[in-house]
Amino acid sequence: MKLFNRFKKVLIIEDDKALRRAIAEKLRHEQYQVLEADNGQEGLADAMTKRPNLILLDLMLPRLDGMGVLRELRDEKNLWGKKVPVIIITNLGQTDERRKRADAFRVRAYIDKSQHPLEEIVKQVQAAL
Repeated sequence: MKLFNRFKKVLIIEDDKALRRAIAEKLRHEQYQVLEADNGQEGLADAMTKRPNLILLDLMLPRLDGMGVLRELRDEKNLWGKKVPVIIITNLGQTDERRKRADAFRVRAYIDKSQHPLEEIVKQVQAAL
């Protein structure tokens, strides 16, 4: 399984440097190619040019928030972006309103990063890919 993972690219869009690096390290240990961005604008640009197989996306980001990134990714003119799996990782609770907004953009999973260990994020990535 790990050998197959090396062909899969995961983009982490997260402004918390320590958390982003911890997730990246876990995923690299599982042999995924990992791309990192610390703001929404950079993350969206990386997504559109590097076309990862999956995106881990924080909602609270500088320069362009996570919902803005999702809106751009899921634009009807963006054929690739409409299909790429996105997993939300956030400290914002899963309120009904927030969940509905994320579901409208066909989010694969919604993980409260303060409540779930890194292993859970890796499991969600493996399940999505």
